[in-house]
Amino acid sequence: MAKYTYSFGKGRTDGRADMKNLLGGKGANLAEMSGLGLPVPPGFTISTEACVRYFQRDGEYPEGLWEEIIKRLSGLERVMGAKLGDPENPLLVSVRSGARVSMPGMMDTVLNLGLNDDSVRGLAARSGSGRFAYDSYRRFLTMFGDVVLGLEFRDFEGRLVALKDREGVRLDTEISVDGLRSLAEEFKALIHERTERDFSQVPIDQLKLAINAVFDSWNSERARTYRRINRIPDDWGTAVNVQAMVFGNLGEASATGVAFTRDPSTGEQKFYGEFLVNAQGEDVVAGIRTPEP
Repeated sequence: MAKYTYSFGKGRTDGRADMKNLLGGKGANLAEMSGLGLPVPPGFTISTEACVRYFQRDGEYPEGLWEEIIKRLSGLERVMGAKLGDPENPLLVSVRSGARVSMPGMMDTVLNLGLNDDSVRGLAARSGSGRFAYDSYRRFLTMFGDVVLGLEFRDFEGRLVALKDREGVRLDTEISVDGLRSLAEEFKALIHERTERDFSQVPIDQLKLAINAVFDSWNSERARTYRRINRIPDDWGTAVNVQAMVFGNLGEASATGVAFTRDPSTGEQKFYGEFLVNAQGEDVVAGIRTPEP
C-alpha cells in the first residue's frame, strides 16, 4: 500500500529537502530542519500524491489515507502530551497548503483547529488567559467559516469591527474577554444562518474538512490563474501540513513574524525580518497593524 504521510519534528523526520515534489516545498523544508535538530513544532505532511489521487477519485481519499492520518495524529498527540479536542488539555493544530513551488497567497490555511465550546475553556485554564483562548477561538471560527465553509471573510470581519466600535477600542488586542466570548457566539450564529448547520464541535471532523478544503484550494480560480500565468502544471497537486500550534497571541511576551536570510525586496544578503507582538501569523499580512523590524 502507498505511503501518503510523513512525520517531522522533535528529533525525528521521515523526509528531506530533496523530496519537495512529494512533500511540497514547505513539508520538505520542515523535514530538513527537523533532521538538522532545529526546534520545529512537530507535525506531519500529507503528500502531493495523496492530493492527486483525491482529485482522481472525485474528492474521495485513496485507500489507507485516512487511517494513516489518524495514526500520525495519535503520534503527534503522544509527542505533545495533549489530545485533539480534549476539554482539559487540548492539542491545537494548523492545517496549511504546501505546493512543490511557492504559490504565495493562492491556497488556504486554517489555524487553531481543534477548538470547540469545551476545549476553549480548557485552553483558557491551561494558559491562564481567557482572553487568549477566546481570541484564538474567534480566529478559528473566522478561518473555518471562510476557508472550509465558503462564507465571506468580510462578514466575520464586519462583526469584529462592530464589536471594537461598541467597546470603543481601535486594536483587536484591546477587545475584552467578554467581547471575544460574545463574538465567538456571533460567529457560530452566522455559520448556522448561512449554512443551515451548526458549527462542527467534533475536532476530528474539523480536521478532515480542513484537509479537504486545502486540497480543494489547489483548484480554486485564483490558484488556477496563478499556475497559468507562471506555467505551473495543474497535475502536481499540493501537500498538506498538519502541525502543532504555537501561539504568538498569548500576550505582550509573545509574537509572530517572518524572517529571511536575504532582503526580499533588494536581494541583499543580510538577515531581514518583521514581527508583531501579541498576534498570529495572518495579522502580519493583513495590514491592520504595522510590523516591527
